[in-house]
Amino acid sequence: MRAIVQSRYGGPEALALTELDRPTPAVDEVLVRVRAAAVNAADWHVMRGDPYIARLMAPQVFGRRGPKRPVRGRDFAGTVEAVGPGATDLPVGAEVYGDLGLADGAFAEYAVVPVSRVARKPENLTFEQAAAVPLSGSTALLGLRDLAKVRPGQSVLINGASGGVGTFAVQIAKALGAEVTGVCSPRNADQLRSLGADHVVDYTREDFTRTEARYDVLFDLVGNRRLRDLRRVVKPGGTSLLSGGGSSTGGSVFGPIGRLIAAQATGRFVPQRLVPMTGEPAIAEHLAELRELIEAGRVRPAVDRTYPLEQAPEAIRYLETEHARAKVVITIAEAPAA
Repeated sequence: MRAIVQSRYGGPEALALTELDRPTPAVDEVLVRVRAAAVNAADWHVMRGDPYIARLMAPQVFGRRGPKRPVRGRDFAGTVEAVGPGATDLPVGAEVYGDLGLADGAFAEYAVVPVSRVARKPENLTFEQAAAVPLSGSTALLGLRDLAKVRPGQSVLINGASGGVGTFAVQIAKALGAEVTGVCSPRNADQLRSLGADHVVDYTREDFTRTEARYDVLFDLVGNRRLRDLRRVVKPGGTSLLSGGGSSTGGSVFGPIGRLIAAQATGRFVPQRLVPMTGEPAIAEHLAELRELIEAGRVRPAVDRTYPLEQAPEAIRYLETEHARAKVVITIAEAPAA
């Protein structure tokens, strides 16, 4: 099978299209014929081994000179090709979507997936749309519903609302009954309104940390503001959800992890809740809940552009240099028989 692999840390030039053996599913696993895979910030973090401290904190992912697992990619959508022992809920031919998590391996024609990380895909989505959902949609659901516990009538500000997680966050906050304000560039304003944002702040003209507006929940997906500036816009008793930034600025020692550590250290001394997004979403549960929201028409994935598998390095380069709007997806057509 064809796959995008790397043997050393580096930029997109470290990735190569290579032929590998097709994997075989073990107990409680399924083999998925991957039809599409989404690009996430996690992909370039692992690709570059950045920030450096992550290599010490996650030795199961990061090796000394390169990632422990050579094939990149977490999110996927496709069809079940084979099932391992005990994987009885998903028959061969079922259309599925999922998140491989730390195992990676979605940028390939086939991937072996634990049944706990895959579910039937929403019937009203294409494979490309479905691949855009798992990690970003689950992150938004985890942050807003499970951690911030957004309730009807609350006000939510999303910094980085036009990105992969942000476009889902706008819709999920609306589905939870919140009044939503999104921060983005002017070219993305219409898209945010079409996704349900009640208000849009153009960051090129207005600094949202310097206005008089105060919010029940702030979801920061950019990581370009000091904690004290973010706290200024959150009501006493409100919640600041803090996620890492999604663009590469070169090699770093701590990167967004430094700010998350600072939030944990200072959170007990401030009148708002500072909540770092450090946990893994409950993928199986979230995939089922996201499918219900999508099939009900309350959430829809926004895809910026697609690339074929052989152009996966360009897809990651496009994402990590902060040009992307919403999700970037890789389409994977099976190579013709020789």
